[in-house]
Amino acid sequence: MTRARQHLIIDADDTLWENNIYFELAFDQFVDFLNHSALSPGEVRGVLDEIELVNSKIHGYGSANFARNMQECYHRLAERAIQHTDLDTIMGFAERILHHPMELIAGVEETLEYLGKCHELTLFTKGHRDEQLLKLERSGLGRYFDHVAVVKEKDLDSYAALISERVMQREFSWMVGNSPKSDINPALAAGINAIYVPHERTWHLERTDLAEGPGRLLILDRFADLTKHF
Repeated sequence: MTRARQHLIIDADDTLWENNIYFELAFDQFVDFLNHSALSPGEVRGVLDEIELVNSKIHGYGSANFARNMQECYHRLAERAIQHTDLDTIMGFAERILHHPMELIAGVEETLEYLGKCHELTLFTKGHRDEQLLKLERSGLGRYFDHVAVVKEKDLDSYAALISERVMQREFSWMVGNSPKSDINPALAAGINAIYVPHERTWHLERTDLAEGPGRLLILDRFADLTKHF
């Protein structure tokens, strides 16, 4: 597409490393522990979704907030007397998310090393700041980025603030990510370009139709395919 210097804004979770698969594992453990007599796992997930949609606006994201949401779901759905140890068990499901080894997506590190020689790279992620920075440190990828921004929500306002803070020229700026809701649509609405790299295990609350915007949209099969365009 272009070999001129660009500003590449790159998502973290499920773009650079695996993330949602560990939340799915914690949810599966929660369903088994709840052992509801009537509700299917999908129906339990629906109740948890309602809780997460409300609480994310207040508390944001991350494993600790996921634990809080599962505990609230347990209070709603448990068919037995709730013990303090039950809530500790549920907290443990979420805490294990942080202890899984970092699993980089194939080709990510080599691609970042290549891109960093020619372009300015910004890591732009949402969630709990300390948790996201810990994952970045454990991944070993921090050295490839010129700037790191962790926000509570990746929406139009947060993109506009990042563009202003980093003095980005919109026509030379690209958001790279796997989430239509947080990575692609608000970036296009903010007037920059976007590169959609789908992930088959993207959190279902991040899935939505791709929108149109003034910027250009590129869809790639793999993160490593960025080297073919930049």
